[in-house]
Amino acid sequence: MKMKIFKKMSLIIVSMVLLITSITGCTSSTSAGGENKESKARKWKIGHVRPKGTVVDNDVTEFVNNVKEASDGLIEIEIYPSSQLGDYNVVQERVGMADIEMQLAPAGTNVDKSLGISSAPYLATNWDEARELFKRDGVLINAIEEKFEKQGIKVIASYPVYFGGIALAKEPKDPANLQVSQNMKIRVPGIKSYEATAEALGYMATPIPYAEAFTAMQTGIVDGAIGSGAEGYYSSFRDVTKCYLPLNDHFEMWYLYMSLDVWNDLSDDEKKMLEEIGLKLEEKRYETAEADQKEFENKLKEEGIKVIEFTDEELANFAKKVRETVWPEIKDEFGAELFDSVTENIK
Repeated sequence: MKMKIFKKMSLIIVSMVLLITSITGCTSSTSAGGENKESKARKWKIGHVRPKGTVVDNDVTEFVNNVKEASDGLIEIEIYPSSQLGDYNVVQERVGMADIEMQLAPAGTNVDKSLGISSAPYLATNWDEARELFKRDGVLINAIEEKFEKQGIKVIASYPVYFGGIALAKEPKDPANLQVSQNMKIRVPGIKSYEATAEALGYMATPIPYAEAFTAMQTGIVDGAIGSGAEGYYSSFRDVTKCYLPLNDHFEMWYLYMSLDVWNDLSDDEKKMLEEIGLKLEEKRYETAEADQKEFENKLKEEGIKVIEFTDEELANFAKKVRETVWPEIKDEFGAELFDSVTENIK
């Protein structure tokens, strides 16, 4: 009899210990699908394309520090600036395979050319239009997020950078005149929209990889480059640039994203934390980006580079010409239905 009582007492004690352990020792939260995800120590890598100490690098550093603090040190992210992890297109593919956890970069088009819609020419001509175009839950952002997700990537935040222009190794003869050829060859990214835009603006387009663009300008293979803006040209091309044309030819939007596999392994609390910190990064960037653009245009001037100012009428003429001649040519590359839905209210 005593033995039975002892066994029952032992069973009760064991059960109570297991119950207490499950209550006090659990660090997981329940996901939307009902599955518990454990909060645990994680070490990630994040890459970006700008040199250490630049605006982009500082913003990434702030994001990384905020994540570490909000996660009580459980999530540590090591930063790799200056494309140390590889070209951003390659890194994007590696993020999709969970080989690298995160990146802040333009949308790469190696896997899906339609992601190039993010930088299609003259979708916006000023900062108010850009904010409306790329607003959260808008047609464009929703489409971009879906395209990234098909590559195994979760978008955390948008990162507005600048309006683009053309950097030249010599001054053009009549840059505001769309009726004449400038008779200058310029480097373009390997994206049809940039090539067509350069030609519409009076330049001869020569597709060259970004990594080779500096040398191409330096050696005279091309007379200039399109595809970046004042900050990008100052950071990487100021030694070969003599003249800058702020044409507002495209709006440069980058994305902070991470591996979808890594995202799915997070707890709900961790996901919420990353999205909130990402939103703060996005909102802060909108508050500072326009001023940064002006600052880098001034820095180009300080380097002795001539920045040619255009009137509102001249900028409107550039946009009108490209929208009329280039948009019909490129819309199928992005998906005609999507392109039409994004541009239907743009005049």
